[in-house]
Amino acid sequence: MPEFKEVELMKLEGNPFTMIGKDWMLVTGEKEGKVNAMTASWGGMGVMWGKNVTFVVIRPTRYTKEFVDAADTFSLAFLDESYRKTLNYFGTVSGRDEDKIKASGLTVLHDGKTPYFEEADLVLVCRKLYAQKYDPDCFIDRESDGKWYPEKDYHTLYIAEITKALQK
Repeated sequence: MPEFKEVELMKLEGNPFTMIGKDWMLVTGEKEGKVNAMTASWGGMGVMWGKNVTFVVIRPTRYTKEFVDAADTFSLAFLDESYRKTLNYFGTVSGRDEDKIKASGLTVLHDGKTPYFEEADLVLVCRKLYAQKYDPDCFIDRESDGKWYPEKDYHTLYIAEITKALQK
């Protein structure tokens, strides 16, 4: 399998709308020596507070949220289309119920304390800067609140500095 190389963020290729919204990503965290991940198709990338950042949102019911909350860092892993079934699996099965990583056959690697997957084509190592639960009173577009949160299970928004990009 090809080795990862650190690449400059400004030299990354790819459209974040496609990478996140169409191709999806795995959000991966570690807590007490255990790794868990979930598929995400909501988020973005940009510049905030003078830093290159990503933002992701995680519902309170997701087991992975505990892992992201427990550490200062997490990773975003982008896998090619041949892993679509794996991405579907990580998006529908909870790590509370089974060891998703073992069942998926993915291989966990670490950059320092941050877990990621060897099978990814691109990994963003992220350091949390900000977290806030969505406040229903802040919706200007009230339709979005009703459409996406009928159970009132509001996401937590995480803004994280992209500290490293690893690419094959």
